[in-house]
Amino acid sequence: MYRYDQYDQAMVDTRVEEFRDQVRRRLEGHLPEEAFRPLRLMNGLYLQLHAYMLRVAVPYGTLNSAQMQVLGDIADKYDRGYGHFTTRQNIQYNWIKLEDAPDILADLATVEMHAFQTSGNCIRNTTSDQYAGAAADEVVDPRPYAELIRQWSTVHPEFNFLPRKFKMAVIASDTDRAAMRLHDIGIQIVKNESGELGAALYAGGGMGRTPMIAPCINPFVPIGQMITYAEACLRVYNRHGRRDNKYKARIKILVHELGKDEYTRQVEAEFAHLLTQNIEPPAAELERIKTFFADPPFETGIPDELDRSDPAFARWVDTNCLTHKQPGYIAVTISLKPVGGIPGDASADQIRLMGDLAKQYSFDELRVTHAQNIVLPHVKKADLYALWQVLEANGLGTPNLDLIGDIIACPGLDYCSLANARSIPVAQKISERLAPREAEIGELKLKISGCINACGHHHAGHIGILGVDRKGVENYQLLLGGCEGADTSLGQITGPGFDEDGIVGAVEKATEVYLANKQGEERFLDTYRRIGMAPFKEALYG
Repeated sequence: MYRYDQYDQAMVDTRVEEFRDQVRRRLEGHLPEEAFRPLRLMNGLYLQLHAYMLRVAVPYGTLNSAQMQVLGDIADKYDRGYGHFTTRQNIQYNWIKLEDAPDILADLATVEMHAFQTSGNCIRNTTSDQYAGAAADEVVDPRPYAELIRQWSTVHPEFNFLPRKFKMAVIASDTDRAAMRLHDIGIQIVKNESGELGAALYAGGGMGRTPMIAPCINPFVPIGQMITYAEACLRVYNRHGRRDNKYKARIKILVHELGKDEYTRQVEAEFAHLLTQNIEPPAAELERIKTFFADPPFETGIPDELDRSDPAFARWVDTNCLTHKQPGYIAVTISLKPVGGIPGDASADQIRLMGDLAKQYSFDELRVTHAQNIVLPHVKKADLYALWQVLEANGLGTPNLDLIGDIIACPGLDYCSLANARSIPVAQKISERLAPREAEIGELKLKISGCINACGHHHAGHIGILGVDRKGVENYQLLLGGCEGADTSLGQITGPGFDEDGIVGAVEKATEVYLANKQGEERFLDTYRRIGMAPFKEALYG
């Protein structure tokens, strides 16, 4: 993983002291809230319903054990003993006192972490494939390119005050594990017929009030021009994006209004101009970054078989583990979705434990996934049973990856000042109701948002749930048919909404329609796409 150089560390340490002074002036009454608000947001500090919330950046989701130790300690010392892993591969704390925020940032700085650009109208944390460097199907590890984007975009003077927040994702496989086409800019690292590396650029995706799937605006940008092309995309957006209406300020609206062809024409013109300015980072910098992402010292000739005699272990392996590019190794997903639990939450002890397990079993490396789980990317198959036993003993061994219990959910109205409805209790009730039928139902991605901002990615769920306010009462809309993968699609609303208990029953009915109509090995999504909405609406509404 990437390690800070002297410039990275100096930037982070300086920001901590700047913010410490800003907080002091706020607490002493010398800095009013309207002036302090943009300053705290620049450092990832939100004011929520009950307390401040601090969102910590985890670039492309990669962490080590020392960082997990500090994240666990922060949960104990400054929060209520837990942290919440988010859909942008970050972690956030929901019960922060303002006077403690500078100390938390100082603690983070000791392990090369910060909260820059986790809020505000800037380029947010760049996300990537949680199996990067381990997956057998990738062209190349995408993380060096995500790191190059992080360095280019951090405190970029031209893009610190965009019309609206801006999100980017980088993958290097035809299997999209990062919802790449639902980002403002999505990048897939590809190879052309000559074997040269390049970047396929997608622009104008996003969820929220007006969900859109990003079109491909350039299928192959030479890899040595990727940053220049991304800057051209952002310059066109920064020039024309709406600043008079926040609901129409995202790049997806601009691409839609201009049309893909006209937006692309303007980007190409800007790109041609930028090529004369020599703004691309030196090739040597990318090569320097790549050295931090070299494969760990994998052993060769080690056993590639597993003893599957324990049926509970075998089920967990089949559900939560991915084939590794290196024989004798496997990639492990630790579910943060125990039956009836809060999706994405981990206790301080669990956070520290996962760090310890990464150090012992996975070359000191972990990944946060956009589905709010944790991955140990490089585990020896010979160690897998011992690892599983520890996970089981500490509430981290739930075998539900990509099943209906593996729910994505935002914090909702329990914490968020923007939410219209609660997400957490709905997720808990669905998990408890349908856990006994998970194996029968099979792959089914369920996503819940407590408001139209879609932090729970409800548009991209095979089943999505959107919480709305209906005359002061929490109400839940049901969506079907969304997908965030290579065959990206947006879910469609089934009809009138439901109350909290009603939405749990509606999800169960939708699964019953699927099971009654599935053919062969069809997933829920496959069956829905084949039979359409009508049988589901009939079952839901009569």
